[in-house]
Amino acid sequence: MKLSRLTATMGAFVVGAVLALTGAGSAQATENSAGPAYVALGDSYSSGVGAGGYDGASGNCKRSTKAYPALWAASHAPSSFNFTACSGAKTGDVLNNQLGPLNSGTGLVSISIGGNDAGFADIMMTCVLQSESTCVNAVNSAKNFVQNTLPGKLDQVYNAISAKAPSAHVVVLGYPRFYKLSGSCVVGLSEAERAAINGGADVLNSVTAKRAADHGFSFGDVTATFTGHEICSGSAWLNSVTIPIDESYHPTAAGQSGGYLPVFSSAA
Repeated sequence: MKLSRLTATMGAFVVGAVLALTGAGSAQATENSAGPAYVALGDSYSSGVGAGGYDGASGNCKRSTKAYPALWAASHAPSSFNFTACSGAKTGDVLNNQLGPLNSGTGLVSISIGGNDAGFADIMMTCVLQSESTCVNAVNSAKNFVQNTLPGKLDQVYNAISAKAPSAHVVVLGYPRFYKLSGSCVVGLSEAERAAINGGADVLNSVTAKRAADHGFSFGDVTATFTGHEICSGSAWLNSVTIPIDESYHPTAAGQSGGYLPVFSSAA
């Protein structure tokens, strides 16, 4: 009788161990190892414009399966993933249209925003179509806006994120420099125009990083990962002028996976 009870006990122990090592254990491990609830906000640099592989359901927002948020979610299995970044978004669009998925259970948020507020698309069009002096003046005007007006707009967005997702780790992503100076390009913008545009990106990154830090957010600087892969580098991870035109000056799929994803993964 005692032997039978011992046998039964040992049998139960063995069955439990087998279950723990197979199906039941795997299910529990999956549940415990699930990543944080992740929400990806922002503009076209976060939605993945220029990378291809767009989700048809995202319409003009052009959210790509090759964008860094989708790539990170595919490899880290967050407990939930909401992708609301949208092509052309400004700070007001984030406030009005993108924050719905955020809540007290959100654990991770990514965002790139500010370039469209500063008139990124118009500046590039000006530089392509008009004179060097007009281009440089447009960049300088945008830098003035970034330094004096954009900080308040970023504060509104960052405050709203913190209010809706107070426990979230927030990663703010910056923008790459567009051009390799003294590079391989023999036509197109002048060297002075390229230098001015790069300088504008540096100012935008500097201001954004400061606002992110003041809110307790992480800042992901992609300048280093894109170095050697700018336009005119011979190994560009950024589109130059393209058809469709809205993909111009945006990261390619390689720029998303090689330029943005490692920086976000490290910060996240």
